[in-house]
Amino acid sequence: MKRFNAENRLKELNIQLPQPATPVANYIPVVRVGKLLFVSGALPMDGDGLAYRGKLGREVTVDNGYEAARLAALNCLAAVRKTLGTLNKVRRVVKVTGYVASAEGFNDQPKVMNGASDVIVEIFGEAGKHTRVAVGVYELPLGAPVEVDMILQTV
Repeated sequence: MKRFNAENRLKELNIQLPQPATPVANYIPVVRVGKLLFVSGALPMDGDGLAYRGKLGREVTVDNGYEAARLAALNCLAAVRKTLGTLNKVRRVVKVTGYVASAEGFNDQPKVMNGASDVIVEIFGEAGKHTRVAVGVYELPLGAPVEVDMILQTV
């Protein structure tokens, strides 16, 4: 499987990763076990705090949820870069889990989570194709519409 130079791809795509979030509770952002990285859940945070707020199917549209999932995935990758020093040490994105705060009757969680999946594949190419879970939940921290976590394999 051909691996992209992820740092070059970020530049080509004009994507700047957010500043890695500082944990606000008793956990760490990334745990390495052998060649696997387990990345804690990330919210759609930007330099001003939570960029999106509310539930899908009520206050948040599918398009905005897609963008929120994309931003949450970029926050995960920011934590990975801080841990590894570079995204070029990522061999494969193994699994992405997305939690989507959903109003009653909302069932487009997969469409929302495509925001995370699409940006991961844009950055890593074939090595970014991953397994995924997209699950609807009633509430998320800070009123966020999405939370994303992931498992990655390193070199």
